[in-house]
Amino acid sequence: MNIWGKNVELFLSEKSGAPLVVLNGEAGEGATVHAAVKGLTNVDFTLAAVSGLRWEDDLTPWPIPPIMKGGAPCAGQADAYIELLAKRILPEISSGLPSAPEYIALAGYSLAGLFALYAMYRTDLFARVASASGSLWYPDFAEFVKNHAPARRPDALYLSLGDREGKTRNPLMRPVEENTRMLAEFYRGAGIRTAFELNPGGHFNDPNGRMARAIAWMLEG
Repeated sequence: MNIWGKNVELFLSEKSGAPLVVLNGEAGEGATVHAAVKGLTNVDFTLAAVSGLRWEDDLTPWPIPPIMKGGAPCAGQADAYIELLAKRILPEISSGLPSAPEYIALAGYSLAGLFALYAMYRTDLFARVASASGSLWYPDFAEFVKNHAPARRPDALYLSLGDREGKTRNPLMRPVEENTRMLAEFYRGAGIRTAFELNPGGHFNDPNGRMARAIAWMLEG
């Protein structure tokens, strides 16, 4: 279904009160991720896979110039997308559920993983958060986390990265492993149940598998 310009695929649980996982991603990946998660955990859940996103705009917290030659700048319109999620998309999704979910979780890969963490500081809707290979190299994001309190303290938080992601030639992205490890320790130090997983390969290795493992851990957490 189309909700305010975004495409939403719903994979419904038959269990009353099952958690709702919101996954920001690419068109068509919801079915693959949903099936992979079902193969990893027996926890029932409903998946709402949202696509049709303007990645460099909807998922970034503040504007930055292009990160590579010939690329597009990031417009930093995450706040507007969070408001759209909270006031338009999630209410319409919830109206199609058989009952209210036990909790709502937010998950994403790459810039959508960055967005998942940033959303914790802008809305109290999400009880659990998963950032798989999140773009935590994003300029000033680590400092933002250290200097702001979440709108809601998450019950469980998952971070992951590929072991070659920090070996990029792009100097802007090179701190991604250092930042991800540091933020995992920061959240643990704040008493938040936090997992960090280092996966083999670069950023584009097995994204659906990484996302599925993140969601499965979050559901069981």
